Amino acid sequence: MTTVARRFRATTRASSASDGVDPRGGRRRPAAWWGLTPFALYVLAFLVLPCVLALATGFIGGDGGVTLDNLSALAEPSVLRAFGSSALVSGVTAVVGAVIGAVVCWGLTALRPDGVVRGLIDSAASVLAQFGGVMLAFAFIATIGIQGVVTQLLLDAFGVDVFAGGVWLYQVPGLLLPYIYFQVPLMVITFMPAVSGLRPQWQEAVATLGGTGRQHFSTVVVPVLAPAFVGSLLLLFANAFSSYATAAAIISQGAQIVPLQIRAALVSETVLGRENVAGVLALGMVVVMAVLMSLYSMLQRRTERWQR
Repeated sequence: MTTVARRFRATTRASSASDGVDPRGGRRRPAAWWGLTPFALYVLAFLVLPCVLALATGFIGGDGGVTLDNLSALAEPSVLRAFGSSALVSGVTAVVGAVIGAVVCWGLTALRPDGVVRGLIDSAASVLAQFGGVMLAFAFIATIGIQGVVTQLLLDAFGVDVFAGGVWLYQVPGLLLPYIYFQVPLMVITFMPAVSGLRPQWQEAVATLGGTGRQHFSTVVVPVLAPAFVGSLLLLFANAFSSYATAAAIISQGAQIVPLQIRAALVSETVLGRENVAGVLALGMVVVMAVLMSLYSMLQRRTERWQR
């Protein structure tokens, strides 16, 4: 074998080894996947295992045996009302958040992507989308609660009672404003990449063919952005449907939505023997979330077709 041939073979082996391919068998070496082991263990320990254990409790009876009797709890009026309230809050806040967020995204297209204003808005959206839980609930209670700053200011200065003698902030309707607060920035984060993907050449092509701006919006923008918009809408619905901390901090009494119904089944001191029902309610939430995320994944794949 010549020296050139030996060098060529050595180079080929080195290249194959660097690509993670075994030059003898043509198979990918498993060592390249060991880097995912810590993350896989983290997901297994803190996501998969707790989820499996929570769902399994729904099929355990009072005697410790496996049973399907707990599934009957999904037909109870209080549970159905909780699912209906969760769906109502999630639907309203998702639609409002999606519409406002889409308008914000459309307005951001007029700004330079690398400009200061655009960067500040993107940063604010990233932060506010995660600003939930007890902090958000406290902010709204301290601002427009019964003894809130704005409530007392309007009452003392103008004699206007924001609550009109009621406590709407501490009931299901009171969840709408806090939820919309973090739904809008989440919509900006998820929908902005699709809006940024609109190409100026498409508008130029419509103008070249004699079309107007309205025709460009109706025949190009709407069909292209529709899958991304509906997908983001589903994501917002799922986000609101699964939110717990904000609702738990605002609604201290009662179980008017599904996450609070699960809490009541776990910690209730007045209704005993309901611990395993929490697993059934969690199963119902998992089914809803699985359907939403499946539809979202389908729409995302359709959106990616024209972004390539």
